[in-house]
Amino acid sequence: MANLITGLIGIVLAVVFLGTYAITLNELPLWLIIVGVLLLAVADFVLSLRADKQEH
Repeated sequence: MANLITGLIGIVLAVVFLGTYAITLNELPLWLIIVGVLLLAVADFVLSLRADKQEH
């Protein structure tokens, strides 16, 4: 349960932090990098939740 809460907090903070850069700079290559990073963060979060579920 702690992994779920901390993961969600981390993803929300990353979206807010990277989103401010994406909005203020408004460049396509930056948008692509930010979307890629956020997709990888969400994928890692899901895999980590699945691994925790299998351990218990």
